[in-house]
Amino acid sequence: MHAPSTAVPAPEWAAETTEAEHPPASLDERLTAVSDRMDERLNLAGLAVAVNTALRVPDVEPVDLADVVRVPTAVQPYRPPVDLYPTPVAALLQRAQARLERDGWCQGATVDEDGARCLYGALRAEAASTAELHDALAVLLEAIRRHCPGADTIPDANDHHLPGAAAAAGLLEEAARLADARGL
Repeated sequence: MHAPSTAVPAPEWAAETTEAEHPPASLDERLTAVSDRMDERLNLAGLAVAVNTALRVPDVEPVDLADVVRVPTAVQPYRPPVDLYPTPVAALLQRAQARLERDGWCQGATVDEDGARCLYGALRAEAASTAELHDALAVLLEAIRRHCPGADTIPDANDHHLPGAAAAAGLLEEAARLADARGL
């Protein structure tokens, strides 16, 4: 940057004043004057930052997202069940079944790295309240004990007694029918 050819005058507030020119003002007047000076300096600094950080975006061609974003072909859009049971616990079990069918079923974890869930994980993800979750777990455990008499708990049945995702979804479907029959 070149130096200006003429002297740039200093702002008027920067001039030194003596007590003889202006008698000491009251505290409120001095605070107001300092506040006004600071506002002016902050505005000037903000303008300098805006000018210094202004960025010119170069002309580029838009990117076609279809060329960049790849979605696995096996992924299906989420479609909630059309006919939910009218009772809350049965509807929860039905939503959990739909989640397992959509996101996948896993063993050994509540949710795996691909988003698949175990029986408990699907119910917990769909439950609106803790009480609703506990009621659904009780009905699911009863359905499990009917089909897997050696299973002591829901995680035990999920990890050791179920042969696949279809069996897990079937248990949730049966539990939903039980809950609906009981008005839960």
